[in-house]
Amino acid sequence: MTDAPRAPLPVWLAAAVLAGIAIPAQGRVNGALGLRVGDGLEAALASFSTGLVLLIGIALALPSGRAGLSEIVPSLRGGRVPWWYLGAGLFGALFVVAQTFTVGILGIAVFTIAAVTGQTISGLLVDRVGFAQGRRRPVTGIRLLATVLTLASVAYTVAPKLSVADPAALLAVIVLPAAAGFGQSFQSAMNGASARAYGSPLAATLMNFVSGIVGLALAWGVKLAASGPGRPLPGDFPGDWWYYTGGVLGVVFIGAAAVLVRHLGVLLTGLGMIGGQLLGSLALDAAAPVPGSVVALPTVVGTLATLGAMVVATLPWDRRQFRR
Repeated sequence: MTDAPRAPLPVWLAAAVLAGIAIPAQGRVNGALGLRVGDGLEAALASFSTGLVLLIGIALALPSGRAGLSEIVPSLRGGRVPWWYLGAGLFGALFVVAQTFTVGILGIAVFTIAAVTGQTISGLLVDRVGFAQGRRRPVTGIRLLATVLTLASVAYTVAPKLSVADPAALLAVIVLPAAAGFGQSFQSAMNGASARAYGSPLAATLMNFVSGIVGLALAWGVKLAASGPGRPLPGDFPGDWWYYTGGVLGVVFIGAAAVLVRHLGVLLTGLGMIGGQLLGSLALDAAAPVPGSVVALPTVVGTLATLGAMVVATLPWDRRQFRR
């Protein structure tokens, strides 16, 4: 395989930060669409559908994509991938649903920090048990300290909202993005194992979108059966094109990660993208606030503290790991 042109390390780190900004941007788009149509599940389905259409086009156009798709059934039949790994997209669906339902209430900064907190805790668990990775990584004192710092940062960040809203209700809302973030580590581990078996991360990503759409469609069907549409179908979807870029932003984020890992490794790529998520979410709430946004000193300090905790949790303290 031919390597891409070499570039200084700071250039690749800057690219990782820029790629991470796609996640809070996706949250703002999906949240706005959910508020506009009045149905978070419909908005999530629209987001996943645009991403799936894009992925199908890319997979069919690229030889590596077509080869990866042809390996899905043999991998499942041969036991190289457990069949239930096909459900990894359900974690992604939960994340998009959390975006559409809570970003308008919490603001994108608090949503992102809550999701990163859940992801940090589950990352410790996934590494400890070696879920879908084939090896275990010990839970060190440094990583436990980083988790505690992250939780403390989240509590400090949401302090401004506790003064303007019912604390019990707000904490109940924060549980959803935290749970969605918790599922991200499991999704990543399952996707990594599937991508190795298929020989293509593109095929694994496409199957994520398929299972995510199936899960969202079933949830929407249950909702309709239980309470009815409440308005004429389909929903009042807006004509502005940007409302439908959420799925595309998700594909961009995943594709950029696949490229950057070759140059930075998993640890530095994850650190850069988390930095982009945190800084991008704070910038969005400051420059283009929504009614639920609160940007105060605790929000800024909590965001920076959370970023610092991510450095502690993910930076390879053994310098030999940089040369791997």
